[in-house]
Formats: sequence, structure tokens, C-alpha cells
Amino acid sequence: MKLANAFTSVRIVFAPVFFLIYFIPIWTGRFAGLSASLMIPLLACMEFTDFLDGFFARKNREVSDFGKMFDPFADVIVHLTTFTCFMHSFAASVKSYLPVWIFVLILYREFSQNFLRMVAAKQGTAIAARKGGKLKTVFYVASGFVCLIPECALRFYAAKGGAVGSIVLSVVQHTEAWKNAALGMFIASLALCYISFADYLVHFKSVLKDM
Repeated sequence: MKLANAFTSVRIVFAPVFFLIYFIPIWTGRFAGLSASLMIPLLACMEFTDFLDGFFARKNREVSDFGKMFDPFADVIVHLTTFTCFMHSFAASVKSYLPVWIFVLILYREFSQNFLRMVAAKQGTAIAARKGGKLKTVFYVASGFVCLIPECALRFYAAKGGAVGSIVLSVVQHTEAWKNAALGMFIASLALCYISFADYLVHFKSVLKDM
């Protein structure tokens, strides 16, 4: 396996691991502190591999039509997995960072984009990420960290019985502000994902004409 595709594969493997680490404390009421210690580094690792696969694909001249399809597929797996998590919270007072209606609309967009890629691939055209799609991904990633900061703080607070540092305590005290910030980021992400999808439709309109 090419090194670039290996990094992409790591991202796909880590997605269900993140899902379990996020939900096990919600399901069992245990391991809140451990999950809080792992989630941000794990998400950072997944997103960093997104940079690494592109870097090594260009450096080693491994850019391929397969990679152009595999990388966006891995992105969808990672982001839909994390977004599913963000519709839930360990803290009963929070309930959710991501409204279901935003998630569903993002889901429709991502499935439609993948369908467009499949149609294009059947016609011998590989749809690589465009600037609008990359900007959308930046907002997806930022939204994830904006959710995880208060979520991890709340889990540390619960695990240590309130005996936490001033930074964690400050985040806990301003949880509602973090929730509102996350909502704003998700709304911006939703707008960008449909704007970028429209850009793909215009740029690859020849693919649709041949359907």
C-alpha cells in the first residue's frame, strides 16, 4: 500500500475508535476522565493524517485517481462519525452540540457528493477536492474542536468531583457560550458545504449531462 493511502486508512480505522471512546462513558457512566484525556489528541491525530496523506502523495508522486476518491471518502467517514457523537453529551445539562436537522442536511450533502464522485468515476473522471470543499473541511474540523473543548472539560469535572484546574473550571462555567459557538460553526459549515457542492455541480456539469 502506498504511504499516502496508508495514512488515509489510519483515519478510517480511528473513526470507530473515537466513536467508542466518546460513547462508552455516556452508556456506562464510567471512564469519563479517560475519555476526556483521549478524545482531543485522537481527533487531532485523525485530522493530521488528512494533511499527511496529501503531503506524501505529492512528495512521493503518488497522486492517483484512487487517492482522489479514497481521501474524501475517509473525510466523510471521520466527520459523520464525529458529528454523530456531537448530537450527544455526557452532561445531561448539555444534551447536544449539534442539532439533528443540521446533521441530516449535512448527511444529504455528503451522500450526494459521493454519488457525484461515483458517477464521475464511472465516466473516467476523478473529482478531487476543490478550494470550496477544503474550506468546508476546515470548518468541519474547527467545529469538532469547539465541541470537544467543553465536552472534555465537563467530563474532567465529573470525574474529579469538581477538583479541576482554573482553565477547566472556566470552560465548564461557560459551557453555554461554547455550545452557542459550536452552533454558529455548524451553521457556517452547513452553508459552506452546500456552496461547495454547488461549485462541484457547476465545475463538473459535463458529468451530469452524460447521465
